[in-house]
Amino acid sequence: MAEIFKDIPKIVYEGSDRSNELSFKFYDENRMLMGKSMKEHLPFAMAWWHNLSATGADMFGVGTADKRFGCEQAATMEHAYSKVDAGFEFMSKLGIEFYCFHDADLVPEGRDISETNDRLDEISDYIKSKAEQTGIRCLWGTANLFTNPRFMNGAGSSNSADVYCFAAAQIKKALDLTIKLGGNGYVFWGGREGYETLLNTDMKFEIENIAELMQMSVEYARKQGFEGKFFIEPKPKEPMKHQYDFDAATAIGFLRQFNLDKDFMLNIEANHATLAGHTFQHDLRFAAMNGLLGSVDANQGDLLLGWDTDEFPFNVYETTMCMYELLQIGGLRPYGGLNFDAKNRRPSYTYEDMFHAFILGMDSFALGLINAVKLIEDGRIEKFIKDRYSSFYEGIGSKIRTKTTTLEQLSDHAISLGNPTLPDSGKQEYLESIVNSIMFGG
Repeated sequence: MAEIFKDIPKIVYEGSDRSNELSFKFYDENRMLMGKSMKEHLPFAMAWWHNLSATGADMFGVGTADKRFGCEQAATMEHAYSKVDAGFEFMSKLGIEFYCFHDADLVPEGRDISETNDRLDEISDYIKSKAEQTGIRCLWGTANLFTNPRFMNGAGSSNSADVYCFAAAQIKKALDLTIKLGGNGYVFWGGREGYETLLNTDMKFEIENIAELMQMSVEYARKQGFEGKFFIEPKPKEPMKHQYDFDAATAIGFLRQFNLDKDFMLNIEANHATLAGHTFQHDLRFAAMNGLLGSVDANQGDLLLGWDTDEFPFNVYETTMCMYELLQIGGLRPYGGLNFDAKNRRPSYTYEDMFHAFILGMDSFALGLINAVKLIEDGRIEKFIKDRYSSFYEGIGSKIRTKTTTLEQLSDHAISLGNPTLPDSGKQEYLESIVNSIMFGG
């Protein structure tokens, strides 16, 4: 096999004071922090769909990037093989251990599902052989149930029983591939699981059908010996105006309503959280406090734009707070990772730009990890939060927390006080200055 990225060397850590642009400035995979190496803290993954397939096309223009990787024609089986070669060379040169895929990323769709499945069997044999050579593994797989016109009304939420069955067939095959490739998890992203107007929608009917499809998927996978986790990836809007998996809270409510929470966790994407009107940290925290934070799609959005821009992360405040949340729960493994569900900007169209983007993302998360460790070791923020609720650790507050009081007793206590004093200051600006001093204080 000819080297595809022949002008790109293996990317190594050289430090922030070095001028080599094709090197890591902050990501030192062997650096030890809180008893684990950076590589252990940061299980990075490559998104097959963006990195190997996205050409920069948008609704106003065709693609700018050539992702044929030496192949004569895209959307052929020859091209599918060239993407595998490019992907494993790319990940090897960056030291990335995992990849994520949709079924539609791997091969062009055939004349019918049987032909598509034959193509998937063929290419997955090749992927498995490359994985055995390199040690690079599948983090999670999923099925593309949103691109083809048949899914205009969703998959599990479709009004067509035939389309619902086609979605089930795709999920079954994608699960087979995930198991074959040793994937840690399987993701449901409801790309069109939602509605545009209630004038033509039975919402309860659709949500029940989505849950049933997920339950059948779990039953099938467990029968095949799959021991990994299933994930829901919340997203509030786009492409549908009302998505059923709006945010972490909505997704968790759905999982618990249909008794899916023992098999499912959440895959939180930064850009999706901000589209829902939350911070990235908010959805991470909500999933974590419910014991359901499983994996992360590492990207960021442009807050001036109202859609899913999937930019490579460079906001170190966000990566710091992400890693702060992950460190609190001991990290994402054994099931999850940090998948760069991100794509180069349209004018960044060269192979070198692909490497620059991943260097940016990996360095940004390395900085976030370093800062998060400092915040935890500093301890002032955690101490402040604990002290802020100190009135609940004794007296009437303790009775509230231990459920040993009544509404009448609380009322009597309030009457005895007359007028309570104001709560202690929240000191937000002071706490934000602590973050700044730790991040930039040297």
